[in-house]
Amino acid sequence: MRILSVHNNYKLRSGEEESRDLETTILREKGHQVDIYEESNIHLNPEAVPLNMVIRTVWSQSSYKQVRQRLQKKKYDILHVHNFFPQISPSVYYAARAENVPIVQTLQNFRLLCPSGFLFRDGKVCEQCLGKAVAWNSLLHGCYRDNRLATFPVAAMLAFHRAIGTWQRKVDRYIALTEYDRQKFMKGGIPGEKIHVKPNFVYPDPLPGEGSGDYAIFVGRLSPEKGVDTLLEAWQSLGKTIPLKVVGDGPLASDVAAAVARLPQVEWLGFKPMQEIYPLIGEAKFLLFPSKWNETFSRVAAEALAKGTPVIAAAGVSEMAGLVAPGKTGLHFAPGDAEDLVRKVRWMVNHPDSLSKMRKQARKAYLDQYAGQINYELLMEVYGAAQRKTVESAPERKRISRPV
Repeated sequence: MRILSVHNNYKLRSGEEESRDLETTILREKGHQVDIYEESNIHLNPEAVPLNMVIRTVWSQSSYKQVRQRLQKKKYDILHVHNFFPQISPSVYYAARAENVPIVQTLQNFRLLCPSGFLFRDGKVCEQCLGKAVAWNSLLHGCYRDNRLATFPVAAMLAFHRAIGTWQRKVDRYIALTEYDRQKFMKGGIPGEKIHVKPNFVYPDPLPGEGSGDYAIFVGRLSPEKGVDTLLEAWQSLGKTIPLKVVGDGPLASDVAAAVARLPQVEWLGFKPMQEIYPLIGEAKFLLFPSKWNETFSRVAAEALAKGTPVIAAAGVSEMAGLVAPGKTGLHFAPGDAEDLVRKVRWMVNHPDSLSKMRKQARKAYLDQYAGQINYELLMEVYGAAQRKTVESAPERKRISRPV
């Protein structure tokens, strides 16, 4: 197959980029041709929103032209969009539709439903804009980057494409990362029959660690929705129970630095590439996942399972907690509840035999659900469904020459 992969990169590398890159790797290894069309946010200033940026967020004529030209020059079987926001825009769907190329969109966040992409505001889950024709509340609260001006082009993009039926009519198949996410997108107006559930995956197999390090670990973006405040509050109470290593960067970096200054048991390692993170996760006693928002999926939790490292995860916010089976691959605690997190950390530390059993079950969960081959097979099913949908919806068009 020939796939054109579309992605708008963030300023800081995220799990979305990691997922797209791994998917590209495994597709190429299986003999498929994957070409890349991408933009980057590296030079964008979120505080300044010129008119041309507003227009481009709603409809990028440049991306439309470039993608359509590429589709005309070479026959592609699939246009796979991972992230179009903000510089690529949904115009690329229309470019692919004009060239009869099936379209797949991975739903790595809730951007099609919520300008912030998180369904999260003021420290708690927020669904006030879900299913609304215009996300007025997001404009009122400045939900994108806490900035009303910056929120405007996002809200305008959503309102425009809802009005003209882009989400319902132009995308052949969507990929949601959990069934919970699928239900949210259906509630937001996307046809359920178009949404396939396919989790992210870990590839190549990083092989299990030993858990020999006497520490716990957090890996992720240092931001409010990730529960960093809950984590630091818990370690204030835990004292010398077990050291904590924090890996990542983000807007709460100064809070983490301040915590390190007053808590000798907390170590901040900053941003690290994945090849350095894997050994740290593998030797940790357990990984912390204190997120407060409706996570679509946690790559780092799946990576912990691959390394055989149990996870203490916030439960009850989303189905993301389903990654962690309590008592088998880790423990759950109440989101935002530092005291409950303290209790679960102490239980882990005081039950080494149970922790050892959890390591084996965590590794098995990875092999059964989040390994590369399983993910590849699911992806091929989605591509095949997208191709069939394109042929069925436009019988007058010529059939795709290289079906799955």
